[in-house]
Amino acid sequence: MCKRLLDIVISVLALVILFPILLVAVVILAISNGRPIFFRHVRPGKDGKPFELIKFRSMKDTRDKSGNLLPDAERITQFGRFIRKTSIDELPELVNVLRGEMSVVGPRPLLMQYLERYNDEQFRRHQMLPGITGWAQINGRNAISWDQKFKLDLWYVDNWSFWLDIKIILLTVWKVLKGEGISQPGRATMDEFMGNSEK
Repeated sequence: MCKRLLDIVISVLALVILFPILLVAVVILAISNGRPIFFRHVRPGKDGKPFELIKFRSMKDTRDKSGNLLPDAERITQFGRFIRKTSIDELPELVNVLRGEMSVVGPRPLLMQYLERYNDEQFRRHQMLPGITGWAQINGRNAISWDQKFKLDLWYVDNWSFWLDIKIILLTVWKVLKGEGISQPGRATMDEFMGNSEK
């Protein structure tokens, strides 16, 4: 109940306070990227139950001659890089939080196909609602390995407390301002998790 109350209070306050930023982002994305403005994707939530994640779209759907999407680094726009660096692209997920599909703090919602690649221990990250930010995000985000990320997620699941969430939220603001851990060195996004042979 404490966690849900914190989610609602922070989400409502953030949407009200950050509304001008959201509005400006919508206008610029409509001009630079075109429609759709939002990126919607089915992700696994608590206990692996699917839900539709909402983010600002930071990439164009540019394809090669064969109709295949170009690599992320070639599709991400200049403004897309900015909203990723500042985490503005994540702000629409506050709607997911208000719906009860996500929490402000928790393991990040990854891809549906990862569910069958987890071992039993890694799947425990789904014992809690996925979050906009989390313990792994303030300890390296996308600049750390999958093995490190999962260990941090599981530490959070096993050690959750109200005050830990407050600490993570405050540290997230600091990390966003510093722009740390946005991506792996030399890559626009995190490499795909291919299974437990990967470290």
